[in-house]
Amino acid sequence: MNNSHSKPARLQPRKAPSQPRSAQTVEAILTAAAHILERHGLEGYTTNAIAAKAGVSIGSLYQYFPTKDAVTVALIEREMARVVDEAMQALKLADRQAALQQLIEVAVRHQLRRPALAALLDFEQHRLSAIMPPSGNRMTMRAALVEFLGRDAAAPELVAEDLMELISALTDAAGRRGNVEPAQLVERIGGAVRGYLSVL
Repeated sequence: MNNSHSKPARLQPRKAPSQPRSAQTVEAILTAAAHILERHGLEGYTTNAIAAKAGVSIGSLYQYFPTKDAVTVALIEREMARVVDEAMQALKLADRQAALQQLIEVAVRHQLRRPALAALLDFEQHRLSAIMPPSGNRMTMRAALVEFLGRDAAAPELVAEDLMELISALTDAAGRRGNVEPAQLVERIGGAVRGYLSVL
């Protein structure tokens, strides 16, 4: 099924899991989706394959996700939530340079932990970007960066957006290239971030 022209409502979960068993089902679906993307790429990424891998019926999958793209969006948000949780801890460090360094390390670690999955989710996020619902995780990350920047930036909202785009673009590009040495990537991104902040 090709869902590339889904309307925004078709990208949102059909219902939120309210019981532990429902939450387990949703988590199984998302874990299966990640596995299939990693092992079989977009060619093998179908709702039938996801349901089979998750051990649920296709009807059960559709109870929660109206389309394959809705599964993808939920998976993107799940992966982003993990990054945001770690990033929020990094930004609490008293040493601001250390906080930025750790923030970059979080982004690189996430990109390279499961590079095939990260690259495919980056591709899908770009494809769906015009019709995706607003990301709560992105808004949380932006707010945390704005607070972190505080009075050090004349326009912290703009600087926060720029930093997110800069770090994301460089980590995504590295993921597409593959065979990246994490420490070197952290150093390159750190240089770019420090260079950007130095001209503000």
